[in-house]
Amino acid sequence: MALKKLITGLLLLEFLLLSAGYLLTSFTTVKLLFSGIIILSLCYTAISAISLTVFCRGLNREPGSQTMHILVAIVVKMLLEMVLALILFVVAKKTDPATLILFFVLYLAFSLYSIIFMLKSLKSKAI
Repeated sequence: MALKKLITGLLLLEFLLLSAGYLLTSFTTVKLLFSGIIILSLCYTAISAISLTVFCRGLNREPGSQTMHILVAIVVKMLLEMVLALILFVVAKKTDPATLILFFVLYLAFSLYSIIFMLKSLKSKAI
């Protein structure tokens, strides 16, 4: 049940961010490519899906294992986002201000979604 909510929420968030990105690139003079928005948001969606899948696997385990799954999910998310930042900024040399702002806005959006999903799942489990 939690995995269906996860996939539905991630797809909805992805659709909303891509719609906002399309409107931003079409109707403003921001120096940003829509293809860059697509690639970066898909990377963040994949990272969030991986970490939240590990989290959902841990929900059905005993409390000690559940804690370990939560920690592993958070660490995996952090490490994959660091790798993404390394690839984007060092390897691809995308250091213009628009790309930096896009990176952090998408980071914030997907991190907030992950935190809210985790908190709601743990809150409903505790009751």
